[in-house]
Formats: sequence, structure tokens, C-alpha cells
Amino acid sequence: MEIPEFEFFGKAIEAALAAGADIIRVYNSNFHAEKKDENSWITEADTASHRRIVDILAPTELPVISEESEPAPYHIRKTWSRYWLVDPLDGTREFIGRNGEFTVNIALMEYGCPVAGVIYVPARDELYAAYRQTYYRCKNTASINRETLPDLSPWESVPVNRTQKGVLRVIVSRSHLSDETTDFIKNQKKEFDKVEISSAGSSLKFCRIASGEADIYPRFGPTMEWDVAAGHAILKSAGKNVYRHPDGMELMYNKPDLTNDWFIAK
Repeated sequence: MEIPEFEFFGKAIEAALAAGADIIRVYNSNFHAEKKDENSWITEADTASHRRIVDILAPTELPVISEESEPAPYHIRKTWSRYWLVDPLDGTREFIGRNGEFTVNIALMEYGCPVAGVIYVPARDELYAAYRQTYYRCKNTASINRETLPDLSPWESVPVNRTQKGVLRVIVSRSHLSDETTDFIKNQKKEFDKVEISSAGSSLKFCRIASGEADIYPRFGPTMEWDVAAGHAILKSAGKNVYRHPDGMELMYNKPDLTNDWFIAK
């Protein structure tokens, strides 16, 4: 039986919560970490989360691009109208450092644009979810009725906190702060009376902006499409966006190279 598109969103929520439970089991154990390449690490939590997500999303019959699997060749995936873009464990450095700032990211993509996104923060039991124009946050996932997903009616609608006039709240990566980002912040200090700086790991930075706890996230360093897509969907549903830097065009996906351009989320 074909699954209606809105039900896909429920599958993404289900997958994120189940993967988060797998991640926490590893997090609370004496786990082993290995270097995947010179810039990234991998643990058994990454692979366990990947397997769980792919298994739960399988009934949607949509292809999956995940950090923990080899993507289909571009000549194949460029024909996809819809697919899943997944980071099973975003913020592996934060996971290894045990600071709780790691997430599960799942985005539903349509013609190169994120139309739904789920970000789950397992260590804090916070779930951020967006489907097209709807954005919600849940700070106690035990209250979620898995039988009625993707019904979001009992969830908390997120209020947007407005910053004071003349104040810019910049949020940056906890583990990847580039010289270019530092220079950008210096330039903002010339334009605003006050610039407040905070940091966070993983895709939490997008959630902070969507919820009005920060105004702007400049990322002038390497990221991959799966790092950003779910946060991008959530920002769009909250009336914000992610823009390429320096041309200001909206960030796009399913490129021949899955590396992102530099961007500013605001």
C-alpha cells in the first residue's frame, strides 16, 4: 500500500526517536571511536543509528542518502524527485566529548529542496520537527503518541524570541570555528551596537535560530549536505532560510559534489 506523503513525516519522526535510543545506549557504554578520515570520527553509534533509520524509512520506498553509506552515482540520483537525506549522528566529536550536543538529522527532499525535517537531540530528549509550513518542538518525547504520528496537535508551538534592536546574536560551531567566521563577526561589530556570541555543536545551531534564541549562523568552512538539510527545512518552516555565501542564493542539494558551499543561516 502506498504511503501518503504526510505519513512520510511520521516515519521520519519514528526513525529519529528509535535511532536516538540506539545512540544513547552506546553513549552510556564504554564505546570505541575511530577516525574515518582526517576531519571526522565514527563510532558504533553512527552505524547503529544509520541501520535503524534506513530500516524504518524502507516502507516509504524512497532512496536514502546517508553519511554512513556510499551515495548513488550522480547520474542516478539526479533523476530522483524525492529522497531522504540523513545524518545518523551529527556531531560525533560532541558525542565523543560527551557534552550532549549531538543530533539525529532526517530531511525529506523534493527536487533539491528540503520540505520536511526532523532533528532529535537524544541526550536532552528534545525533538524539532517541520513539515512544509508547520514547525513544532517537543521537549518530552514520552508525551508523543507513536500511534498517531505524524499528528503534531498536542506538541508545543514554538514562540519566536525577538532580540533587542541593535543587538545581533551570532551562533557558531563549537568545534569548527574558521578564521573567516571570526572576521565576519568582527565586521558585524561595526554594524551593530552589540554582538552576542554563543556556540553549539551539530545541527542545534539551526534549532536555536528557528526558535528565536539566536539570529544568525555563519558557516565559512566545509560541511556536507546531510549536515544541513534537516535544519534548513526547520528554518524555512519558521520563516527563515539558509543562504549561500557570498552570492545570497538559497542553498541547494543533490549536487554532483555533496559538499556544501559556505552559507549563512538566518
